[in-house]
Amino acid sequence: MLKEIQSFDRRDASLVLAHILFAFFALFMGGVAGVLQGLVRGGMVTLPMGIGYYQLLTAHGVLMALIFTTYFIIGFIYSGVARTLGGRLLPIARNLGWLGFALMTFGTLLATVLILLNKATVLYTFYAPLKADPWFYVSLVFVVVGSWMSGIGVFLNYRYWKRTNPGQTTPLFTFMAVVTMLMWIIATLGVAIEVLFQLIPWSFGWVETVNVTLSRTLFWYFGHPLVYFWLLPAYMCWYVVIPKVIGGKMFSDALARLSFIMFLLFSIPVGFHHQLMEPGISNVWKFVQVVLTFMVVIPSLMTAFSLFATFEMHGRSVGAKGLFGWFKKLPWKDVRFFAPFMGMLIFIPAGAGGLINASHELNAIVHNTLWVTGHFHLTVATSVALTFFGITYWLIPSMLGRAMTPLMNRLGIIQTILWLVGMFFMSGSMHTLGLLGSPRRTSFTTYQDHPDTILWMPYNVAMAIGGVILFFAVVLMIVNICMLMSAPKGETEYPIAEVSEQAEKAPAIFERWGVWVSVLVVLILVAYSIPVMDIINDAGIGAKGFRTW
Repeated sequence: MLKEIQSFDRRDASLVLAHILFAFFALFMGGVAGVLQGLVRGGMVTLPMGIGYYQLLTAHGVLMALIFTTYFIIGFIYSGVARTLGGRLLPIARNLGWLGFALMTFGTLLATVLILLNKATVLYTFYAPLKADPWFYVSLVFVVVGSWMSGIGVFLNYRYWKRTNPGQTTPLFTFMAVVTMLMWIIATLGVAIEVLFQLIPWSFGWVETVNVTLSRTLFWYFGHPLVYFWLLPAYMCWYVVIPKVIGGKMFSDALARLSFIMFLLFSIPVGFHHQLMEPGISNVWKFVQVVLTFMVVIPSLMTAFSLFATFEMHGRSVGAKGLFGWFKKLPWKDVRFFAPFMGMLIFIPAGAGGLINASHELNAIVHNTLWVTGHFHLTVATSVALTFFGITYWLIPSMLGRAMTPLMNRLGIIQTILWLVGMFFMSGSMHTLGLLGSPRRTSFTTYQDHPDTILWMPYNVAMAIGGVILFFAVVLMIVNICMLMSAPKGETEYPIAEVSEQAEKAPAIFERWGVWVSVLVVLILVAYSIPVMDIINDAGIGAKGFRTW
């Protein structure tokens, strides 16, 4: 049997590592802001030197939700595209990747400085009429345009491969990468329009007011697909990498491709379910987008079925007996499997919480409470983050030509368990506080010692304890990365799984991109054209800017 290990072009490895390492720099800085938030809300510390709670909240959200994820995803995608499309990137794709990295990094550093100077305390959603320094919005333009450059690099590399390999089916990893970047670029058009045509002119004083409803609608046109921009790379790992890590094969290549196409179609025209409690939008259009939101449940269930079918199929191939005997055959002591699998497991309650948030009646109960924050931390901060951590333990050694030692693997397991324990305390407390009515986006207050809010205090303390444990897990992850960077020389496989011999071939229509983009455009027009026109026509007098910090 031929060895699967394939060394990377050093120039490609440098590009990938630049993205991955900057991602974890952002994770650490966001983690510092996050643990301070938790301690303040738990009544344990007072912030020094005039640092504001909402300033920390903005830094935490921007660095964790936007910067850590985007950098990691682009680095991971570039690594997999290089691995599956001939072993190296085209020079133009690599150059666009570096251009994107430079633009994003400039934008990130500028935004971070402005947040630290308390000139952009508008949270990561940057809702109007809160008005940040205009250069904060300019910095966001650099981040978005930089990500577009990287996406275009992926598309050009893919187009070249298709031209030079006529009639061949696109490798699954690259197919998924194209879907992810296509969804990202289409989704970010909304926030680009908001920032360029509303927030920048408004913040510079070129116009006096802004249409708040339109601004938030454009943000959430982007904001919910952002969730799937986080999730799809995790699904790429679950579908393509994990079967190889456990020594098995993928259950179905065609099912994986179909699920990604469905995510592409149904993840964008659903932003109104974040605005169910807001006026100015017809309930009819909210209902349409809630229906489309629930359509996303289908590819998620398809993914769960495919993954557990893969696990069972592998377990039985190595002698598992009984209904759940295959469960014992999984490599629980391998962090490359253990961390992503725990992310998969946590996605079950996380997904259930998402159904509650998207239901009009139930959302009325939990809207703008800490329940929503708890849900958010189960999805991106647990399912996605743990999967990204698991990827890191083999990706960095693979890029550098090194081999992870048993000690590093054990530390990875410990780091994963710490993360799970911390999130159990923090997210569990958030969900409970949300059901008790505690609002999100607020520093801790007892509302003049109201008896109901006094009962929240133990949960705020538990939330702070969870945040401290999570920060220790972040620090341990940084230590582990430093150890991976200096691991012994060796060969680490870039795990790309083969498909089961019994699996059916994917239909050719799955790669008819014009068809799927056309369907997506129709869905977007159906979901957004009339309500957006209504919002523009009934704009009212608009809102002037406010600084509440």
